[in-house]
Amino acid sequence: MAFKALGELLDETLTLPVKDKTYTVPPPSAATGLRVQAIMQAAAVAADGGAVDEAVLKDAAERDMYRDVLGTAHAEMVADNVPWPTLKHCAVTAMVWIVQNKEAAERYWNAGGDPSRLAPNRKARRSSSAAAKSTQSRGSTSTTNTRPATGHGGKKRKPRK
Repeated sequence: MAFKALGELLDETLTLPVKDKTYTVPPPSAATGLRVQAIMQAAAVAADGGAVDEAVLKDAAERDMYRDVLGTAHAEMVADNVPWPTLKHCAVTAMVWIVQNKEAAERYWNAGGDPSRLAPNRKARRSSSAAAKSTQSRGSTSTTNTRPATGHGGKKRKPRK
């Protein structure tokens, strides 16, 4: 079996359209990817009320995370005077890409970073799931029981000898 080069199999860049220009974010280094994973995990734990790993967050504060996750696109954006909220949105989108995948990054991008814009899909899934749970099957509404009553809470008695 011949293996293909990994670069042939994976699209290792992220493209972000900002106004009339498209920025290409290169893949992060292994160290950046691992650091982003650790920071996102620490943030999720903190959001759930768990203990925060101070070392991980201190490491994030000491480094320019946005520059690291955007790679060469960061310098381009700064040179193009991209507004801070736009640069921040691009960087967080890149973080979602690093931690999850391109589909998740695209959903985050298209929602403008607003979690409530992502909610309708979850809400629709939840409501359809709740509707499915609340809809009884035809058999569950019937009062006819085809199993004989045992009088013992459904447990079989051991035969007497």
